[in-house]
Amino acid sequence: MKLGEYLDKTMILPELTASTKEEVLAELVAPVIAACPQLDAESVVNVLRERESLGTTGIGDGIAIPHGKLDNLDRIILVAGRSTGGVDFEALDFKLCTIFFLVLAPEQVAGMHLRILAQISRLLKDPEFRSSFLSAPDADVLWHLLNNA
Repeated sequence: MKLGEYLDKTMILPELTASTKEEVLAELVAPVIAACPQLDAESVVNVLRERESLGTTGIGDGIAIPHGKLDNLDRIILVAGRSTGGVDFEALDFKLCTIFFLVLAPEQVAGMHLRILAQISRLLKDPEFRSSFLSAPDADVLWHLLNNA
């Protein structure tokens, strides 16, 4: 399985402007709403907030993987974002997060949802991959990196 199968180039945000967890969630959701107008931004952010209330998705090493399931989604959607300044995402290691992956899945595909989360986690455990992600000069290079991952 390759992440590129679930990631559209328009869902790559090479420089997040958000400075808070709430703003990051909203910024990550924005391209999803543009691509899927049947979704309501506030409802999607609420699903993500509910998941965050169970425990942070800031997993450490500068990485956060907010995720959730939606009734009215027909496919898995990934959004990749980067914040060069870092954002306090209440990560388990208390460090600022710079790498963000948003995973939204239809309610009925839990197995694939979990496999994608595991694939993202495996990729991001590799310090070389993280370094390449953080140093990519633009969305095109990020797309190439993620499409081949």
